[in-house]
Amino acid sequence: MLVHSIGNLIKTYDNRYKLVLDVAKVARKIAKDIEESNDSEKTVEKPVSLAIRFLEKNICQDSMSR
Repeated sequence: MLVHSIGNLIKTYDNRYKLVLDVAKVARKIAKDIEESNDSEKTVEKPVSLAIRFLEKNICQDSMSR
């Protein structure tokens, strides 16, 4: 669930503005990669949703391992 992912990220980030910037940066990269891949199949999820899940997976796991 996306709301749960955002909640986890907010706990991890000290600053919500930094969280928004990081999500936007990752989402732009994901959108560019999708566009360049020339896949005929469309992704169901939007780049922002994929970016939030990506950051949660990578950042929250890193903070839990510390």
